[in-house]
Amino acid sequence: MLLNAQVPLAERMRPKKLDDLVGQEHLTGPTGVIRKAIQTGNIPSMILWGPPGVGKTTIANIIANEVRKPFYTLSAISSGVKDIRDVIERAKVSPRSILFIDEIHRFNKGQQDALLGAVEKGIITLIGATTENPSFEVNSALLSRCQVYILKALGEEQLMELIQQALTRDEDLKNRKISINEHQALLNISGGDGRKLLNLIELVSDALSGDIVITDKLVMELAQKHIAIYDKSGEQHYDIISAFIKSVRGSDPNAAVYYLARMVEGGEDVKFIARRMVILASEDIGNANPTALVMANNTFQAVDVIGYPEARIILAQCAVYLATSPKSNASYMAIENALGTIRETGDLPVPLSIRNAPTKLMKRLDYGKGYQYAHSYEGNFVNMEFLPDKIKGTKFYEPGNNAREDEFRKYLRSLWKEKYGY
Repeated sequence: MLLNAQVPLAERMRPKKLDDLVGQEHLTGPTGVIRKAIQTGNIPSMILWGPPGVGKTTIANIIANEVRKPFYTLSAISSGVKDIRDVIERAKVSPRSILFIDEIHRFNKGQQDALLGAVEKGIITLIGATTENPSFEVNSALLSRCQVYILKALGEEQLMELIQQALTRDEDLKNRKISINEHQALLNISGGDGRKLLNLIELVSDALSGDIVITDKLVMELAQKHIAIYDKSGEQHYDIISAFIKSVRGSDPNAAVYYLARMVEGGEDVKFIARRMVILASEDIGNANPTALVMANNTFQAVDVIGYPEARIILAQCAVYLATSPKSNASYMAIENALGTIRETGDLPVPLSIRNAPTKLMKRLDYGKGYQYAHSYEGNFVNMEFLPDKIKGTKFYEPGNNAREDEFRKYLRSLWKEKYGY
């Protein structure tokens, strides 16, 4: 049996060169951009974006080994601005030193800003790894100085290749009689995550002695004793947030708080939860309670500053508020209806009367001619045509059935009953 003190199997199996890497051929294959960068020695600062266990850290290590540059590693979970500055000072002795930052999306704006100057001046080549969309999580100034490369989850063929490599190349496993009769449970639980797959194989081999025959039943029995209740990187990440959103949309604060607690207990990123609530506040509540969007946006800003554990209180307050708010998807449906019409009709000409006319030529062409300024009329309203001729009279917005939007409906009916049928 393997000793607990040994290096984990996933680490023992970590490739040292690109040719041994499984997956990501679009980046590291013969025509891949990362392979070409290594061959030329011209390594750009980059963000490696992809799910867990697909090779982000491995690629960073291979780059450092191949180009023979000093290599520094920081984790955004445990490192601060001081750690960044210490690395930058050491890197000044050897420009283009490589700094790898795991989970860079967890760095706040101040920490990310501390990297800017060194990246721009070429003191360090930054390689950041993230499982979150860098457009949301990395500030624009830093993002503009980096190439973003997208890594893909490993497919079944690639996962099977990893299994064979582990059983035939690892010094501890290849001398044991381990055979695989069934592999579906290994593939399903790993979910395209190579590290999780290797951890499962090690879990099975650690738990048993003598000859081992791996079956789906055996894997499930052992895995259920060890898999966390909430895996923020795996399938449950999406299942739980889906259940949370649907509970809030369904006006059930009890279920909403329960699924929120599942995410909090699992260490889910507070900004991910808060961002989903901002979207929900507009999509599912909208003008039935416009304050919901204000509340959700303030929650997003607050939890970003506060962090765990206190952020759970703010998230819970917002979740309960959203769940108990009246619901309307009328604004969401309005923009979807308008987009559908645009896709069918294309870019229709804007009526001349409401076009901008900043030049004399435009005025001679009747741009703005006939425009009636609403505030010059009784009730600040004038019955004009604003839509292109081809779709005039098209109603995109239908007020929801709630007290606030009933008032909208009454107001719109007083103005546009004949035209739009309110």
